[in-house]
Amino acid sequence: MSEVSSFQNPNPNPKISAYYQTRAAHHGVVTSDWLAQAHAAVGIGPDSDDFSTAAGAEPSSVGKGFSVIDEFNNWRKQPDLAEAVAAIRALASVIRSSNATTMMELEIELKKASDSLKSWDTTSISLTAGCDLFIRYVTRTSALEYEDFNSAKSRLIERAEKFGEISYKARRIIAMVSQEFIFDGCTILVHGFSRVVLEVLKTAAQNRKLFRVFCTEGRPDRTGLRFSNEMAKLDVPVKLLIDSAVAYSMDEVDMVFVGADGVVESGGVINMMGTYQIALVAHSMNKPVYVAAESYKFARLYPLDQKDMAPALLPIDFGVPIPSKVEVERSARDYTPPQYLTLLFTDLGVLTPSVVSDELIQLYL
Repeated sequence: MSEVSSFQNPNPNPKISAYYQTRAAHHGVVTSDWLAQAHAAVGIGPDSDDFSTAAGAEPSSVGKGFSVIDEFNNWRKQPDLAEAVAAIRALASVIRSSNATTMMELEIELKKASDSLKSWDTTSISLTAGCDLFIRYVTRTSALEYEDFNSAKSRLIERAEKFGEISYKARRIIAMVSQEFIFDGCTILVHGFSRVVLEVLKTAAQNRKLFRVFCTEGRPDRTGLRFSNEMAKLDVPVKLLIDSAVAYSMDEVDMVFVGADGVVESGGVINMMGTYQIALVAHSMNKPVYVAAESYKFARLYPLDQKDMAPALLPIDFGVPIPSKVEVERSARDYTPPQYLTLLFTDLGVLTPSVVSDELIQLYL
């Protein structure tokens, strides 16, 4: 049994989202053939590269002093690796390093490790969903299918590695399936710094598509400034907007692209504060709103309104002293209902919001 110290929460202030603390950072509309082509393009298949080789990193050594949090933090050092994927890799290492002798012991150990990772940042939807999906996917196999425990454990490790590989390559799959929707001469509005949206636009630029990008400033952490810098590096025409200029500029926009912290059962998304109001403006002016999100962000949540979710608080500096009697709204994210979204680009394909609940059922079965 792993030591209790291995599962302690190192986040010193869990009430403020560690994600923001550490961040500098009815049917789908795509055919199965199209999705298969996207998978083939990024190397998903029996002959694809091992994840650790593709990621350019090696997991930490396993043994008596193994800690799932240390392993998680080791993977998190890679700047382009999503937090949820780092957790998936850490959970795979738990299986490899386990000294359990029965499937029951191993599942208990995995559950404790998963709970420990989820408590590292209780506000991270993708982290929680990624851990839950990993447990469901990996433990679907039964020990009764094999003659001995070692054979069953080997099968679990194999499934864990496969899940990690698929999750790692999800961003590139999304970039491939979204290209048909970006046309020459279009203007794309983006909000926040989404690495998935960045990959989508980077792929479009590499495909020599001609488009320009409007970036919201993304107060208070100014993520739009970072995103506009990335667009400038790609020689993509880019304009930076103050957040309050979205409605003013929407008539010039052809489509909106946003990422997601989490995709919920209704088909709506939880994302950076301001996404909801942008979607409202776009919807009122008949502009499509596209969401790019990996399937490990699909969460078993059903928020009914903006306050019906765990708060993720973000420190805000206005640059001037704020009187103590003035209340400051510090929520870092909002909820956008499905009726204001057009399509979701995922590694499962391009989905309408209404099909998300069906995909969630399949994922969690």
